[in-house]
Amino acid sequence: MTTRPGTDHTPIRPLWLCRRCGLPWPCGEARLALLQRYDGDQLGLSHHLTGLYRQALSDLTRLNPHDGPTPADIFRRFLLWPAGKNPPACTG
Repeated sequence: MTTRPGTDHTPIRPLWLCRRCGLPWPCGEARLALLQRYDGDQLGLSHHLTGLYRQALSDLTRLNPHDGPTPADIFRRFLLWPAGKNPPACTG
């Protein structure tokens, strides 16, 4: 995927891929940005990610109900990483 200068690591919906690096969103850089944005407000971050999880679950299961990520995969991708179960990865 081509990177445009100044493009943030934001999701392309309804695919939920990173606009900048093309990885499944939230990519490592997006996770780091979210941690900085919420700066220790775990409840606020969890609330925000829960809303995004619900949207992604709807989008991704509608787009590809048979071969797409499972609801458990989407749950892990959106909600487990802030608790240290799936820490942010550097993408470069």
